[in-house]
Amino acid sequence: MRKPSLYMTGQLQKMANSRAHVSVVLAMSADGKIADRDRTAARFSSANDLAYLEALVAKADAVLFGADTLRAYGTCLSVRQPDLIAQRKSRQQPSQPMQIVCSQSGKLDPQWRFFRQPVPRWLLTSRTGTQRWSEIAGDGSTNFDQILPDLEEPMDWRSLLQRFHQLGIQRLALLGGGTVVASFAEQALIDELYLTICPLLLGGKTAPTPFDGVGLVLSQALKLRLVELRQVEDEVFLHYRRCQPPGD
Repeated sequence: MRKPSLYMTGQLQKMANSRAHVSVVLAMSADGKIADRDRTAARFSSANDLAYLEALVAKADAVLFGADTLRAYGTCLSVRQPDLIAQRKSRQQPSQPMQIVCSQSGKLDPQWRFFRQPVPRWLLTSRTGTQRWSEIAGDGSTNFDQILPDLEEPMDWRSLLQRFHQLGIQRLALLGGGTVVASFAEQALIDELYLTICPLLLGGKTAPTPFDGVGLVLSQALKLRLVELRQVEDEVFLHYRRCQPPGD
């Protein structure tokens, strides 16, 4: 049997290392807060921003968000506009992207409206969280389509994104919160940033920001390139792409 050529070997290795493309999508106040000091649901963006968010979600194969984000809202943003659903079908995507909840503890409330929304749901949690959710969910009438017990510290997000890619998730939209976004940034796994700046000031040292966590020193900062700037009334819509370092 012929041995694979070096080209084929390289291509196979490249395919094995391929990962889901990560787009962070957030709205923040003019002073850089994604929620108020009490971490209540951030309902300060306009109808224009919500439509913008829905359009970006519609492009994704899956959406990932932290448990605190789900606790604040009790729901996820599904794709509702008929034209966006039609576009997904034309791209041979299902009508709704996968909604992936990231929860270390697995402590989620099955009474949330999220579990009644007509969307596919996955749970990314720890082994302990898997057991806890199983106890909470009871007979399984309220459940996830798939549970991934891979959320451990330190979390290897790159390996998980490679697994997502193998499962057909090529584009992942990351909707927060700040701690989850920070964990991706700290491993240099953010490819794009869609950021809406809303015309209000919140302040407060306990109010979450788009990038919480430990943070990076200046030499590790992820450098971005602005590819679009748009103003609609009093909101500013920014789209950045990451400047890829050599070999990434």
